[in-house]
Amino acid sequence: MKKLLILLAALASVNGTQAANWKVDASHSNVKFTVTHLVVSEVEGYFRVFDGSISAEKEDFSDANIQFSVDANSINTDNTNRDEHLKGDDFFNTAKFPSMTFKSTSFKKVSDKKYVLTGNLTIRDVTKQVSFDVTYNGKVKDPWGNTKSGFKASSSINRQDYKLTWSKLTEAGGAVVSDEVDIRLNLEFKLEK
Repeated sequence: MKKLLILLAALASVNGTQAANWKVDASHSNVKFTVTHLVVSEVEGYFRVFDGSISAEKEDFSDANIQFSVDANSINTDNTNRDEHLKGDDFFNTAKFPSMTFKSTSFKKVSDKKYVLTGNLTIRDVTKQVSFDVTYNGKVKDPWGNTKSGFKASSSINRQDYKLTWSKLTEAGGAVVSDEVDIRLNLEFKLEK
C-alpha cells in the first residue's frame, strides 16, 4: 500500500504542471489611448500607474488568465486642465472610482503570434465584455537572468457605454470629443521566480 501511494504521488508530480506567473514590468510598458477631437485631429493620452499579471501553464500562453488594473488618477494628456476634467464626474469620477480593471475570460491563439483576448472591462461602475487583438512578441532572457515576454494589444471602446458622457457639438454639428476611444498597450512581463 505504501508503494502504491508513493507511485501515485510520483505520477501526480510528473503529470501535474504548475502555472507560470508573470508580473507586468511597468518601467518597460505603457497604456495609451487616442480620441478624435473636433472631427479633424486626434488627442493622445496615457496612464502612468498600472499593474497586471498573467498566469499560464502552457508555453504559448493559450490558457492564460490575465488581470490588469489602471489607476485612473494617473491619466496624462499633457494638459493639466483637461486631465482634471477627465478625473471629474463628466468622465472617470476618480474620487469615487479610482481604478479601472480588466479580467480575462479567454485568450485564444489565432495564428503563430496573434491572439484574441476577451474579458470584462470595468470603468466607473460599469462592466462590459471587450476583446483585444494581441501580438505576442516572444520570450527572452535579459542580461540579469530574468525571463521576459512582450505583448502588444489594441481595442476600441465606446466611452458612452461606461458613463463617460460629457459631450459638446461644434457649430458644424460634429462632436468635440469622439465617443470611440482607441486603446493601445505595449506590455513587458517578467516571469516570477
